[in-house]
Amino acid sequence: MTQEVALDGVIRQRIRALRLARGWSLDALAARCYLSPSTLSRIETGHRRIALDQLVPIARALGTTLDQLVESAVDQDVVIRPQPQHAPGLTSWLLSREDTLHGATVAKMRITPERPAGPEHRSVHPGREWFAVLSGTARLQLGERTMLIQAGDAAEFSTMVPHAIGAHNGPVEILTIFDHDGERAHLHASDEALQP
Repeated sequence: MTQEVALDGVIRQRIRALRLARGWSLDALAARCYLSPSTLSRIETGHRRIALDQLVPIARALGTTLDQLVESAVDQDVVIRPQPQHAPGLTSWLLSREDTLHGATVAKMRITPERPAGPEHRSVHPGREWFAVLSGTARLQLGERTMLIQAGDAAEFSTMVPHAIGAHNGPVEILTIFDHDGERAHLHASDEALQP
């Protein structure tokens, strides 16, 4: 029962905080979720019980999901301690948890010129990929094009085009975001390369 009361309070705080972050009055949010301002006020202050049929339009109006609105506030360890994974010419550190929302994976990669970069090493998979160069110069092979991306610059592209990221004139470090297909193609492919 205590956990339910605590979660109830967290949900109310989230509704109020999201409303205020958008700069909306009670009237503005109430109009967007088809509730009266007094009902919304009583929900935020705990003077009215929260019903599921009220939470769905509130979440939608606030630009969030019901899952995010009612997510448990359990205090988990927020520090991620990445362990390096090695493959020829590539060291990667997974910087997000495996159960990250929306399936996005964040990784840091250190690529050296020893990383295989021939046409047979180019990946193709559904989705999009994004990376930012932290240091060095990355060589992006995208289809028939080769582009050099300097430190401080970023690249975003469709992963349906054969692609490979390599190092140009020395090691390069990048921060990258993959969707589920990209993670499988780039991070777990290197795991398979290490298998006998």
